[in-house]
Amino acid sequence: MYGKVMSYNDIKKYLSEIYCLSFSPAQMTEITDQIIPELEEWQPRPLDQIYAIVWFDAIHYKVKENSRITTKALYNVFAVNMEGQRELLGIYVSESESASFWLSVMQDLQLRGVEDMLVAYTDNLKGFSEAISSIFPQTIVQSCIVHQVRNTLKYVARKDYRSLVDDMKAIYTCAGIEQAEVKLT
Repeated sequence: MYGKVMSYNDIKKYLSEIYCLSFSPAQMTEITDQIIPELEEWQPRPLDQIYAIVWFDAIHYKVKENSRITTKALYNVFAVNMEGQRELLGIYVSESESASFWLSVMQDLQLRGVEDMLVAYTDNLKGFSEAISSIFPQTIVQSCIVHQVRNTLKYVARKDYRSLVDDMKAIYTCAGIEQAEVKLT
């Protein structure tokens, strides 16, 4: 569930390309030898019983694996606890995004102590709401506004894009539903 381990050369290349940093093999070994045990301890750590808000999202990225470029899904679970503090609950890697993999993430969260989430935000992936409800039946599942806007805009002709964005902004920034309904008409 936690993904493929990157080689020292992969990490060195990434740091060089992204951050223009250069490390010797000895420095890479020293750094990763310190980080890896902390990551292995962090990922399965116990979690709070209840979270106020939890965001579930997968980021898709390309990686070179076995001399081929392939796409992976990096699953992120970000929450606000009952004290109002933000917390990254977990990071998971899979070949692609699916409701069945999200179900395994829900099961992992439950095994780590989560009993309830008041509100969960998702990208409205088919079957995702059911995956959440099967483990956390009391959770209110909402579609993320960013994903709703992005999904709406992919069906809009380029020439109408700016106009629709302006209309949607006027609606989504309203203080209440009545004001939004007025902007909608």
